[in-house]
Amino acid sequence: MGALQGEVAIVTGAGRGIGRAIALKLAGAGAAVVVNDLDEAPALEVVEAIRAAGGQAEACAGDVLAPGFAERFVSLAVERFGDLTIIVNNAGYTWDNVIQKTADEHWEAMIGIHLTAPFRVLRAAQPVIGAAAKAERAAGGTPRRRSIVNISSIAGLGGNPGQVGYAAGKAGVIGLTKTLAKEWGRYNVTVNAVAFGVILTRLTDAEQSGGSIDMAGRAIKVGISAELRSAAESAIPLGRAGTPDDAAGAVYLLCLPEAGYVSGEVLTCGGGYTL
Repeated sequence: MGALQGEVAIVTGAGRGIGRAIALKLAGAGAAVVVNDLDEAPALEVVEAIRAAGGQAEACAGDVLAPGFAERFVSLAVERFGDLTIIVNNAGYTWDNVIQKTADEHWEAMIGIHLTAPFRVLRAAQPVIGAAAKAERAAGGTPRRRSIVNISSIAGLGGNPGQVGYAAGKAGVIGLTKTLAKEWGRYNVTVNAVAFGVILTRLTDAEQSGGSIDMAGRAIKVGISAELRSAAESAIPLGRAGTPDDAAGAVYLLCLPEAGYVSGEVLTCGGGYTL
């Protein structure tokens, strides 16, 4: 029996990188997982990997900002697995520039993916969570513990030059997290955030190999120079950048039963590095 046996999780942006590692980690501990990605192929690949290891999973491909997506995402978990007990709002990407070169489109994209999308998923989940908690209390028990983990960044804690939109969105996630911790405590829901530092994904790979990603028809350049990454790693007390598995471990900690009295907190996962 895994530590998360009987839990039902939904994870946005789980087809690649950190999200994939989170989905696999939760599933490996026994949770049934609904895997979201913008593209269907990577979401299905993660689902197949979970099933091949003996776990339960379903894919829910789609744009987290599309009208009706959040409701469809939440409903799939309940219809397929009968409950919803873990939500991880992970989907995101960077579109960097200094403020004078940040167009409205850049700003709105960063606020949308990092703040509006989690807001919509959590808003869609409230009727499900609220009704379940009410029913569990009416049956004479304490509502089962449910956990929300929103993904922020050390850029959201301390700011970062050239990331005005990204940092603002990630800072907003912290406000969302702390507010819902107060609103949803009555449901026995813990709401926390994890602020990542430098994690090795395609977004932080070397520029020459990172290329670009297609986001809703927009080609977004990803990757940082080898020199910049080396400089960032040299400032990390643990002496290395994090891996997706490192990142997933931090999320997993906040989903464990032992974290049932931890709420409204921001866990920094950055190897000791802060901005």
